Amino acid sequence: MAKVLVLYAHPRPDRSEINQPLFETAKGVQGVTAVDLYAEYPDFDIRVDVEQERLRNHDIIIFQHPFYWYSAPSIMKEWQDLVLEHGFAYGLHGKALVGKSFINVTTAGAKPEAYSADGLNHSDIRSLLAPFEKTADLCGMRFLAPFIMFGAGRALEENRLNVHRNAYDDLLKAMVADRFDLEKAAKAKQISDVLDDFILKGEAV
Repeated sequence: MAKVLVLYAHPRPDRSEINQPLFETAKGVQGVTAVDLYAEYPDFDIRVDVEQERLRNHDIIIFQHPFYWYSAPSIMKEWQDLVLEHGFAYGLHGKALVGKSFINVTTAGAKPEAYSADGLNHSDIRSLLAPFEKTADLCGMRFLAPFIMFGAGRALEENRLNVHRNAYDDLLKAMVADRFDLEKAAKAKQISDVLDDFILKGEAV
């Protein structure tokens, strides 16, 4: 069994149509520790020792957030700046995160075709999340392709909320049960609601 840590960031959860329900889903999965960073640190006074201990105690780290300005809400940058210290996360003696897996779970307002070489943003989301991938690399972590829910702004009116929630629930449970193909996910460009290709069959590994 793997231990999964979800670090959630949304500056306006009261206006969140997708991320807040997804976070509620995460809180209900056994084996998942779900932390709302804005609720826990409203003044950005991040307790580095607490966060580092959380990292030590988990195998898979998830940043769950809306895809704001091709990145994540500001508290996640603050969290990285303070928590991923030299000597802890990187450097000669910074080996605490080596071998752990990291993934962005994110919502995007645009449709999938907007995130392609020929689309509106001229790039896929994994490429746009390169700073997170390089951070994971520096820390000796396995970076997994982002799990993306597109068209988030229309999910409610198009009755897709339960589709996204069920997919996230499936993802988290597969990770906890060691049935999520981490190697395949590390090589993919993105992961969407269709998870069949990433769920291992038979005995857990």
